[in-house]
Amino acid sequence: MAGYKPVAIQTYPILGEKITQDTLYWNNYKTPVQIKEFGAVSKVDFSPQPPYNYAVTASSRIHIYGRYSQEPIKTFSRFKDTAYCATFRQDGRLLVAGSEDGGVQLFDISGRAPLRQFEGHTKAVHTVDFTADKYHVVSGADDYTVKLWDIPNSKEILTFKEHSDYVRCGCASKLNPDLFITGSYDHTVKMFDARTSKSVLSVEHGQPVESVLLFPSGGLLVSAGGRYVKVWDMLKGGQLLVSLKNHHKTVTCLCLSSSGQRLLSGSLDRKVKVYSTTSYKVVHSFDYAASILSLALAHEDETIVVGMTNGILSVKHRKSEAKKESLPRRRRPAYRTFIKGKNYMKQRDDILINRPTKKHLELYDRDLKHFRISKALDRVLEPTCAIKTPEITVSIIKELNRRGVLANALAGRDEKEISRVLNFLIRNLSQPRFAPVLINAAEIIIDIYLPVIGQSPVVDKKFLLLQVLVEKEIDYQRELLETLGMMDMLFATMRGKEGTSVLEHTSDGFPENKKIES
Repeated sequence: MAGYKPVAIQTYPILGEKITQDTLYWNNYKTPVQIKEFGAVSKVDFSPQPPYNYAVTASSRIHIYGRYSQEPIKTFSRFKDTAYCATFRQDGRLLVAGSEDGGVQLFDISGRAPLRQFEGHTKAVHTVDFTADKYHVVSGADDYTVKLWDIPNSKEILTFKEHSDYVRCGCASKLNPDLFITGSYDHTVKMFDARTSKSVLSVEHGQPVESVLLFPSGGLLVSAGGRYVKVWDMLKGGQLLVSLKNHHKTVTCLCLSSSGQRLLSGSLDRKVKVYSTTSYKVVHSFDYAASILSLALAHEDETIVVGMTNGILSVKHRKSEAKKESLPRRRRPAYRTFIKGKNYMKQRDDILINRPTKKHLELYDRDLKHFRISKALDRVLEPTCAIKTPEITVSIIKELNRRGVLANALAGRDEKEISRVLNFLIRNLSQPRFAPVLINAAEIIIDIYLPVIGQSPVVDKKFLLLQVLVEKEIDYQRELLETLGMMDMLFATMRGKEGTSVLEHTSDGFPENKKIES
């Protein structure tokens, strides 16, 4: 027994996404905090100034949350009807909101009652924003109009009536106080100039536009609608740079990272995609429990907030990178220093003898060493092992099958023990890296326990599910082998055509082998 060799745990390649710097960066968030709102979260907006609070628009209320608070620190609820949007001013002191009754209201963050009320729209207002000079507000509504308001005088300055359908999104330029963008359900995105009475640029998105985003430099415009996210070059007269179609349902919101190098899009397919703004390829993806309506990132991407149709607000905070200041460990003199002296130098004829290190066996190896096969299998079927490191469980099953005692280890189990085995097989049978080993184990279980089916409803249900999974997996492998056979035949045919040769007689009368190119 002294020469027992531990079971070699086989490492299986995990088929999944490639680990990149983006993967590490965007996965470095804590477990999301779930906050329940009164209705669908239509808009989330972060304050540009510390402490970076954020406004959440849901139903007839606007809640102001602290970055790390789970309860609102302030609520604005003086709306006649549903509120659809709310946006902070650049200094973070004022908040402008639009509601279903067509009203646009201006709030002071330190108060509760509205400072200004702008009346002019006849239908629901879905987009509001401050211009770059901080003294004007742009609004777009379902009455097909876009209006520019003067804050000090509470008066309407301009009205644009160029859209032919609902105006559902918009944004103002951060550099030029006279420029602002709107998107409409008439499939167009228009740029307006307050110094003129009409739009100065219009692009055709091709789908009802749900969200628009202007890069900080003002040179690029992003529009989202339908399944498409499109990027336009404003300096070239609205030339289309790239059209992205990575979502399965309508894209509802857009967001830019703090560095401006990553673009985020949220969709009704419950996913948030992260794009590189240089290659416009998807570099990361987030999954959520419900369809996404709104999305916002805090300063330095410290917090990501997502609002969903079921009224749930998902808040993720970045993990703190606290560096542990480890004190330098004082190195003690080696044992030979005490024996030979501090200044002893190794001689040429000296032989260095290392003390052998004792290797301790794992618990399942100890059981296998003493032929406790059932106990070894039970040990690797514990949730801590079967869920976190399933490759260890599969390696033990493979070892038991190699020894020819797998059937003995699986037989004679009660309802609880066999349920644990069935759960593991159901969870991992469809994984290609485990399928060859687990299909054999599943067939052994079916042969052993098929005569006693009907004694436990829980086991019966899992047993039938396992049978279906085994049959499907076998069918998949049969179809795969058929496909491989067809591909081999095609490749063989192509090689045959490329290598076809004929005999031709040369001028001197001798045959020459010539190759005919296909």
